Amino acid sequence: MTDTGKRVSESLARFVAAARAADLPEAVMHEAKRALLNFLGAAIGGCRDDAIERAAGVLSAFAGPPTATVIGRPQRSDALTAAFLNAASGNVLDFDDTHVPTVIHPTAPVAPPLLALAEQRRVAGRDLLAAFVLGVEVACRLGNAVSPWHYRRGWHITSTCGVFGAATAAGRILGLDAQRMVFALGSAAAQSSGLIETLGFMAKSVGVGQAARGGLLAALLAERGLTGPEQPLEGPRGFLPVMGEAVDAARILDGLGARWEIFANTYKPYPCGVVLNPVIDACLALRAAHAIAPDRIARIAITGHPLLAERTDRPAVASGREAQVSAQHSAAVCFVRGATGIAEYLDAAVRDPAVLALRARVAVERDAAVPVGVATVAVTLTDGTRLEQRVEHARGSLERPLADGEIEAKLRTLAAHGWPGADPEPLIAAVWNLDRSDDAGEIMRLAAPRA
Repeated sequence: MTDTGKRVSESLARFVAAARAADLPEAVMHEAKRALLNFLGAAIGGCRDDAIERAAGVLSAFAGPPTATVIGRPQRSDALTAAFLNAASGNVLDFDDTHVPTVIHPTAPVAPPLLALAEQRRVAGRDLLAAFVLGVEVACRLGNAVSPWHYRRGWHITSTCGVFGAATAAGRILGLDAQRMVFALGSAAAQSSGLIETLGFMAKSVGVGQAARGGLLAALLAERGLTGPEQPLEGPRGFLPVMGEAVDAARILDGLGARWEIFANTYKPYPCGVVLNPVIDACLALRAAHAIAPDRIARIAITGHPLLAERTDRPAVASGREAQVSAQHSAAVCFVRGATGIAEYLDAAVRDPAVLALRARVAVERDAAVPVGVATVAVTLTDGTRLEQRVEHARGSLERPLADGEIEAKLRTLAAHGWPGADPEPLIAAVWNLDRSDDAGEIMRLAAPRA
């Protein structure tokens, strides 16, 4: 490893410990608020998902004093359990944010530990935002260094890198110095895990929840002086050499503090795998332009980068959870229902006879010349007519980002799903005004019904 690569852990720790909230650009702070607003909506929408209900039922039997809010639910819990459940809730619908270069969903693991700590001690809103930005920076820069091999090898990068972001963000709120921040990275390294094989199953939420819980635990342990290796990231058997191949360590430190990874973050318009966004855009555009009835469709061919097929060529899904990563289901439901909201990724939609029939006529084709994020949908009608739509930049991408108002609207829709009858407006206002608040814990008091 290069000389630069040999000082990764120390350099990241010093950067996070020494950064001044007052020095962070206002544009960075605003993007942090967008990410938190998007996360809170996703977590409220997912808080009653069956996977979360089951996890909450298990963890409640072992929970400590109820000092932290579980988003969207009247029951409170201890900080570690709340961090787990809130992270899992924020990710379970596959409606959370996506860091484009790495496909990390950074807010789900990084934000919950901070929100839990803000209920334990008084934290100014600007300090919480700064800690969040710094945690996202650590998670995503580590992801940059191990990409693309890490994700392609089968590691669920949201969990494996997210635990480091959670640990350093929480460590920042706890006031860890650089040495203890390295210790926090060490304990995070001991917990870095998560497999792509779990996508489409409830177990995915365990990895994401544990990344948040494990990161908070790592920071709390470091605060108490629990030691770790001096090079948990770049050491001979550290995270980078063990879980990466041809690691580009320079991507971790180059431009640190001058170029912010949060600007490479995007917000989904649809509750499914982000690689499906251009497919959905193309299908909806074809349906709207040509008023295509499903029974007139003989075949649908989806062409994209091989990654699209690797992740979403799943013709025989049996649940809404699996459908979130199925190109066949997404295309079929677009033409049958003309929408791809939460209802279109529930079990009932997967069992819909019209969706099932059309799904059998959808094929996913690979073309290595097609960039990631681009897709072409070609529809052949029963009379031989061929219609085609290519999407270069999907809605919600960096080139076509969701506006602030669209993220607000998304939160309102998700709140109606996961917390019917709630008024989300005070929560929305509190997030937008977070940098002017002296009590970031107010966010969580607005994010759940009172017991």
